[in-house]
Amino acid sequence: MQITPTAYVIAAATPWLAALAVSDWRDRKLPNFLTLGGAAVIAVSSLFFRGFPPLANGLLGGAVAGGLLLIPFLLRAAGAGDVKFLFAGGLLVGFPAVFPMLLVTSLAGLLLGLAMQIAGKVDPARLKHFLRSIFDWRYDRREGRKNLPSKENERCRVPFGVAIAVGIWTTLLLRMIGEIAR
Repeated sequence: MQITPTAYVIAAATPWLAALAVSDWRDRKLPNFLTLGGAAVIAVSSLFFRGFPPLANGLLGGAVAGGLLLIPFLLRAAGAGDVKFLFAGGLLVGFPAVFPMLLVTSLAGLLLGLAMQIAGKVDPARLKHFLRSIFDWRYDRREGRKNLPSKENERCRVPFGVAIAVGIWTTLLLRMIGEIAR
């Protein structure tokens, strides 16, 4: 079997991705020392092993990925750890690969949210309120907002870090498969 450069990246990134996914699943937190520390390690190793152009490519990927979640963060619909984790993921996969990473991350997040909904681990009140606000013109949004559980309630939060880890890992795996196929 051929060992590609991406195989080494996967081997180095897998424990980091697993630690972040487990942390978000258990505590609903993505610690800075893992998100920002991982981004720093990725940036330094990219510069050291590959040079400045790949680092710039990674920074562009990180800006696209982190910037995509910036608006939901400002609306308090996403946590800062998710933004930092997506930035680090974009830094790792680089610019054009950031788009498949975001697609896989979104699909994994959707499947995770649905699975948690079916298992009864997520309170659907916020989703119902959001959908009724959009589609039901008779719905009183102000009154509906009063009945919502607090955003800090664990049953309102999906550990999106798990989906981000799946998206990053899958993107790297697809890159490695492409390298082997060449």
